[in-house]
Amino acid sequence: MSESESASGGAGGLAGDPYRVMVVDDSAVIRGLLTRSLEKDPGIKVIASVGNGETAIKALDRHDIEVIILDIEMPVMDGLTALPKLLAARPGIQVIMASTLTRKNAEVSLRALQMGAADYLPKPSSNSELTGACEFQRELIEKVKALAKAARPVRPAATLRDVGPAAPARPVQPARPIVLRKPSAALPRIIAIGSSTGGPQALLQVLRDMAASVRLPILITQHMPPTFTTLLAEHIERATGVPCAEGKDGEAVTAGRIYLAPGSYHMMVERAGSGSVIRLNQEPPVNFCRPSVDPMLFSLAPIYGASLLTIILTGMGSDGYKGTTEVVRAGGTVIAQDEATSVVWGMPGAVATNGLCSAVLPIQEIGSSVRKLVMRSAA
Repeated sequence: MSESESASGGAGGLAGDPYRVMVVDDSAVIRGLLTRSLEKDPGIKVIASVGNGETAIKALDRHDIEVIILDIEMPVMDGLTALPKLLAARPGIQVIMASTLTRKNAEVSLRALQMGAADYLPKPSSNSELTGACEFQRELIEKVKALAKAARPVRPAATLRDVGPAAPARPVQPARPIVLRKPSAALPRIIAIGSSTGGPQALLQVLRDMAASVRLPILITQHMPPTFTTLLAEHIERATGVPCAEGKDGEAVTAGRIYLAPGSYHMMVERAGSGSVIRLNQEPPVNFCRPSVDPMLFSLAPIYGASLLTIILTGMGSDGYKGTTEVVRAGGTVIAQDEATSVVWGMPGAVATNGLCSAVLPIQEIGSSVRKLVMRSAA
């Protein structure tokens, strides 16, 4: 498929119109396969298909594009060089970095997320693999549709009772009210965090704000493939100064350390004496995800009960909803990121709108609120 552009440019589409996508990749074959995969969903239309970043920037002048699938390695202008130019040319546009699963490309993708890309998607390594990759096509369509909705009006923040008020979010249309629960009076002994789309950036902010002063074990499940999780753990340790690594099967859960679920493995815990140890498995995906947040929370809730503090950050879908239900049943506390600061308010929205949270907060307030909650509980 050669470089092409649809005649359907112009002003922003109405609600119900197909989401407008541009595919940027130097391989015409990959562009064609991505386009056909996306347009299997009638809610998506690829209106531009170009071979490098420079051409992509020019295409923004002619089309109202909502989501860009951006390759990393391209001639003329590569994806990392093009990214800030694309974001500046069209504020609010959503960019998904697409690359083959190598350490180098994973490093570039994580850097792109820090620069403003919304998400990443590992491409199958061969054309034949891409043609038959149903899971890749499902994830691609799901990410595009979720991100294209991200600019819609959002819900204001709700504050953690007795912890402190959250700054008001920008004015929004009336939405389903959020009913808050009273947080547990028990002193938290462990923190569990679940995140997906937009999660790496959110995790870094929350952990910078709390990890060094909140000396508890922190377990994280972030939807990411192998290699990406290894690099994310390294980034977290550099950013926080707190030891962080992918969890290892049989490893003791220790205060003052951060454990990240490795790509392709569910990370759970098992009681061991007065504490717990990490358990990894490759059982089937849960909520289309492996690692998944739900198995982690289901394993933590019966061990830590009211002393379990759970945080659900930005992400599409509803992974973590069933697990947080179990956390609440066991007496634990749940905090969710608010819609205004989430890239996609799927996972946090599922727990926030179902009465499971003690707080729904902007990302910049979660770390400090956790610190206050721990100190208040200890008082």
